[in-house]
Amino acid sequence: MTRPIINIADVEFREHGHGAPALQPGAPPPREIYQARLGDVAGRIGARKLGYGIVVVPPGKRAWPAHSHRVNEEAFFVLEGDGEVRIGSEVYPVKKGDFIANPPGGPEGAHQIRNTSANNELKYIAISTRETPEVVHYPDSGKIGVAQLVTGPDGKPQRWWHLASDQMTLTYWDGE
Repeated sequence: MTRPIINIADVEFREHGHGAPALQPGAPPPREIYQARLGDVAGRIGARKLGYGIVVVPPGKRAWPAHSHRVNEEAFFVLEGDGEVRIGSEVYPVKKGDFIANPPGGPEGAHQIRNTSANNELKYIAISTRETPEVVHYPDSGKIGVAQLVTGPDGKPQRWWHLASDQMTLTYWDGE
Protein backbone atom coordinates (compact mmCIF):
# COMPACT_ATOMS: atom_id res chain seq x y z
CA MET A 1 0.00 0.00 0.00
CA THR A 2 1.18 3.53 -0.82
CA ARG A 3 2.01 5.63 2.22
CA PRO A 4 -0.78 8.27 2.35
CA ILE A 5 1.44 11.03 3.76
CA ILE A 6 4.37 13.00 2.38
CA ASN A 7 6.13 15.99 3.90
CA ILE A 8 6.70 18.99 1.63
CA ALA A 9 10.45 18.67 2.28
CA ASP A 10 10.37 15.18 0.69
CA VAL A 11 8.68 16.18 -2.58
CA GLU A 12 10.92 15.48 -5.58
CA PHE A 13 10.89 18.02 -8.41
CA ARG A 14 11.39 17.56 -12.14
CA GLU A 15 11.86 20.11 -14.88
CA HIS A 16 8.71 20.68 -16.88
CA GLY A 17 9.76 20.69 -20.55
CA HIS A 18 9.09 23.78 -22.60
CA GLY A 19 12.19 23.63 -24.78
CA ALA A 20 10.65 23.29 -28.24
CA PRO A 21 11.87 25.80 -30.86
CA ALA A 22 9.66 28.70 -31.91
CA LEU A 23 7.14 27.86 -34.63
CA GLN A 24 6.97 31.37 -36.08
CA PRO A 25 9.98 33.45 -37.20
CA GLY A 26 10.80 36.09 -34.60
CA ALA A 27 8.68 34.47 -31.88
CA PRO A 28 10.56 33.70 -28.67
CA PRO A 29 11.21 30.03 -27.92
CA PRO A 30 8.76 28.83 -25.30
CA ARG A 31 11.52 28.37 -22.69
CA GLU A 32 12.05 32.13 -22.70
CA ILE A 33 8.47 32.50 -21.45
CA TYR A 34 7.52 29.15 -19.88
CA GLN A 35 9.54 27.28 -17.29
CA ALA A 36 8.72 25.41 -14.10
CA ARG A 37 9.68 22.60 -11.78
CA LEU A 38 6.88 20.24 -10.82
CA GLY A 39 6.63 18.20 -7.65
CA ASP A 40 4.14 15.34 -7.77
CA VAL A 41 2.26 14.83 -4.52
CA ALA A 42 -0.97 13.08 -5.52
CA GLY A 43 0.74 10.18 -7.27
CA ARG A 44 3.18 9.68 -4.42
CA ILE A 45 0.47 9.30 -1.78
CA GLY A 46 -2.14 7.37 -3.78
CA ALA A 47 -4.73 10.05 -4.59
CA ARG A 48 -7.39 9.00 -7.08
CA LYS A 49 -9.98 11.73 -7.62
CA LEU A 50 -7.82 14.79 -6.98
CA GLY A 51 -4.54 15.74 -8.56
CA TYR A 52 -2.20 17.97 -6.59
CA GLY A 53 1.37 18.96 -6.59
CA ILE A 54 3.77 21.83 -6.12
CA VAL A 55 4.77 24.17 -8.95
CA VAL A 56 7.90 26.32 -8.75
CA VAL A 57 8.14 29.12 -11.32
CA PRO A 58 11.43 31.03 -11.83
CA PRO A 59 11.47 34.85 -11.88
CA GLY A 60 9.69 36.36 -14.88
CA LYS A 61 8.31 33.02 -16.14
CA ARG A 62 4.97 31.25 -16.47
CA ALA A 63 4.40 27.51 -16.08
CA TRP A 64 1.73 27.13 -18.80
CA PRO A 65 -0.08 29.13 -21.47
CA ALA A 66 -3.39 30.70 -20.49
CA HIS A 67 -6.06 28.01 -20.66
CA SER A 68 -9.53 27.06 -19.47
CA HIS A 69 -10.85 23.64 -18.58
CA ARG A 70 -14.33 22.63 -19.70
CA VAL A 71 -14.50 19.69 -17.25
CA ASN A 72 -12.02 19.96 -14.38
CA GLU A 73 -11.81 22.53 -11.63
CA GLU A 74 -8.46 23.83 -10.41
CA ALA A 75 -7.37 25.69 -7.29
CA PHE A 76 -4.02 27.14 -6.32
CA PHE A 77 -2.49 28.15 -2.99
CA VAL A 78 0.58 30.41 -3.03
CA LEU A 79 3.30 29.11 -0.69
CA GLU A 80 6.09 31.59 -1.50
CA GLY A 81 6.71 34.60 -3.69
CA ASP A 82 4.72 37.18 -5.58
CA GLY A 83 3.13 37.17 -8.98
CA GLU A 84 -0.09 37.68 -10.82
CA VAL A 85 -2.90 35.53 -12.08
CA ARG A 86 -4.75 36.32 -15.25
CA ILE A 87 -8.34 35.06 -15.27
CA GLY A 88 -10.21 35.89 -18.46
CA SER A 89 -9.38 39.52 -19.22
CA GLU A 90 -8.63 40.46 -15.60
CA VAL A 91 -5.20 40.38 -13.90
CA TYR A 92 -4.87 40.07 -10.12
CA PRO A 93 -1.75 40.31 -7.94
CA VAL A 94 -1.03 37.20 -5.86
CA LYS A 95 1.26 36.65 -2.88
CA LYS A 96 2.07 34.12 -0.16
CA GLY A 97 -1.10 32.87 1.48
CA ASP A 98 -3.49 33.55 -1.42
CA PHE A 99 -6.03 30.96 -2.64
CA ILE A 100 -7.09 31.10 -6.31
CA ALA A 101 -10.21 29.37 -7.69
CA ASN A 102 -10.61 28.29 -11.31
CA PRO A 103 -13.92 26.52 -11.89
CA PRO A 104 -14.54 24.87 -15.26
CA GLY A 105 -15.81 27.12 -18.03
CA GLY A 106 -14.96 28.93 -21.22
CA PRO A 107 -12.53 31.70 -22.19
CA GLU A 108 -13.83 33.95 -19.39
CA GLY A 109 -12.16 31.55 -16.96
CA ALA A 110 -8.92 31.06 -18.86
CA HIS A 111 -6.15 31.36 -16.30
CA GLN A 112 -2.39 31.75 -16.12
CA ILE A 113 -0.08 32.41 -13.18
CA ARG A 114 3.05 34.48 -13.79
CA ASN A 115 5.99 35.16 -11.51
CA THR A 116 6.47 38.93 -11.55
CA SER A 117 9.57 38.90 -9.34
CA ALA A 118 12.98 39.72 -10.80
CA ASN A 119 14.82 37.57 -8.23
CA ASN A 120 12.58 35.16 -6.31
CA GLU A 121 10.79 31.95 -7.23
CA LEU A 122 7.02 31.68 -7.05
CA LYS A 123 5.91 28.43 -5.41
CA TYR A 124 2.32 27.24 -5.26
CA ILE A 125 0.21 24.17 -4.66
CA ALA A 126 -1.93 23.21 -7.66
CA ILE A 127 -5.05 21.12 -7.03
CA SER A 128 -7.37 19.71 -9.69
CA THR A 129 -10.22 17.31 -10.10
CA ARG A 130 -9.23 14.39 -12.33
CA GLU A 131 -12.25 13.91 -14.52
CA THR A 132 -11.62 12.49 -17.94
CA PRO A 133 -11.98 13.12 -20.82
CA GLU A 134 -11.05 16.77 -20.53
CA VAL A 135 -11.34 19.63 -23.03
CA VAL A 136 -8.87 22.50 -22.68
CA HIS A 137 -9.08 25.81 -24.58
CA TYR A 138 -6.03 28.04 -25.16
CA PRO A 139 -7.48 31.45 -26.09
CA ASP A 140 -4.17 33.18 -26.91
CA SER A 141 -3.12 30.64 -29.53
CA GLY A 142 -6.56 29.49 -30.65
CA LYS A 143 -6.01 25.84 -29.77
CA ILE A 144 -8.34 23.27 -28.28
CA GLY A 145 -7.02 20.12 -26.62
CA VAL A 146 -8.81 16.92 -25.74
CA ALA A 147 -7.19 14.59 -23.22
CA GLN A 148 -8.16 11.13 -22.02
CA LEU A 149 -6.41 9.60 -19.02
CA VAL A 150 -6.69 5.85 -18.64
CA THR A 151 -4.93 3.16 -16.69
CA GLY A 152 -2.67 1.06 -18.89
CA PRO A 153 -2.20 -2.71 -18.70
CA ASP A 154 0.78 -2.14 -16.41
CA GLY A 155 -1.41 -0.21 -13.96
CA LYS A 156 0.28 3.11 -14.78
CA PRO A 157 -1.62 6.13 -16.10
CA GLN A 158 -1.49 6.71 -19.85
CA ARG A 159 -2.57 9.90 -21.57
CA TRP A 160 -4.09 10.34 -25.01
CA TRP A 161 -3.85 13.98 -26.13
CA HIS A 162 -5.06 15.71 -29.30
CA LEU A 163 -4.60 19.41 -30.13
CA ALA A 164 -6.31 21.28 -32.95
CA SER A 165 -6.97 24.84 -33.98
CA ASP A 166 -10.28 26.26 -32.85
CA GLN A 167 -10.56 27.63 -36.43
CA MET A 168 -10.85 24.10 -37.85
CA THR A 169 -14.45 23.44 -38.64
CA LEU A 170 -15.68 20.04 -39.76
CA THR A 171 -19.13 18.61 -39.92
CA TYR A 172 -19.98 15.25 -38.44
CA TRP A 173 -20.11 13.65 -41.92
CA ASP A 174 -16.87 15.12 -43.37
CA GLY A 175 -14.64 12.35 -44.68
CA GLU A 176 -17.27 9.62 -44.29
